[in-house]
Amino acid sequence: MAETFDHGGGIRSIQVPIPDNPLGYTLVYVVDTDRGPVLVDSGWDDPASRGVLTAGLAACGTSVTEVHGVVVTHHHPDHHGLSGQVREASGAWVAMHPADAAIVRRTRETRPERWYAYMAAKLTAAGAPAEHVAPLRAARRRTFPGLAPALPDREIVPGELLDLPGRRLRAIWTPGHTPGHVCLHLEEEHPDRLPGSGRLFSGDHVLPEITPHIGLYEDPDDATVTDPLGDYLDSLERVGRLTPAEVLPAHQYAFTDAPARVRQLLTHHEDRLTDLLALLSEPLTPWQLAERMEWNRPWQEIPYPSRNIAVSEAEAHLRRLVKLGRAEPVAGSEPVAYVAV
Repeated sequence: MAETFDHGGGIRSIQVPIPDNPLGYTLVYVVDTDRGPVLVDSGWDDPASRGVLTAGLAACGTSVTEVHGVVVTHHHPDHHGLSGQVREASGAWVAMHPADAAIVRRTRETRPERWYAYMAAKLTAAGAPAEHVAPLRAARRRTFPGLAPALPDREIVPGELLDLPGRRLRAIWTPGHTPGHVCLHLEEEHPDRLPGSGRLFSGDHVLPEITPHIGLYEDPDDATVTDPLGDYLDSLERVGRLTPAEVLPAHQYAFTDAPARVRQLLTHHEDRLTDLLALLSEPLTPWQLAERMEWNRPWQEIPYPSRNIAVSEAEAHLRRLVKLGRAEPVAGSEPVAYVAV
């Protein structure tokens, strides 16, 4: 049974399930256009999820074969997973920001063994114990989805209107959660005439209750040091200034007062950076910092893949502190440790 909701003004949403994930589902938005429906995101690549998307489109009075295009907010498999199958069924175009398209291309072209070796080296450098790294060194084949995502055939150009005949949907580049994450500003009056500037499809950038993961997405062959948390905070402020009448996120539920939610998220990250500085009163590796950070459950209960994500988030926060001059690496430490300054 597909759960759908009519948001008014020719926009509906479908709750497409994410298997074995506490998020539960991705909200796939169906936007009516003069050439047929356009999807904002597509859901997880799983037979049950595809069945729900198909049933949901039928409940919205259309079908997969009628989809005109798919706008992907970012490359994660719960957003981009079914895009290729929708395109195959309908001939729809698939659009994505070039920074995330580059990640998709790299993922498709890199042998799994190369990824496992890279991850093992990264975690070792972050101070992960040998028993955590060992499974990556032993891995020889693909064991999880998202390693063969569809290549998009259109690039989303920040600041420009997308090709949605009869609608005004403008791309807003909001890096942080991923390098090419985009929000989509529907520059049309709210159907209920709520005060504010149109509506915002926010992907994972701004959610009503959850703080999105900020981690590292790097090319194994590129040594550029990025600052994803800094990018995210800058992007948040840009979205807050849009003052949309309503936010249509990819998870949970639609909400109003985007500036207030943005302020909450900015405060959360400032508080978290302050807490991390207290932890860094003694030198800690990224792994040790992740062990001591506050998560939604005790470290001992965090499953293996999520620990890798947690370490990535710890490193993103460390990079921000280093860039701000509030922490620095300890000279000669191996693996590298950081300390507050």
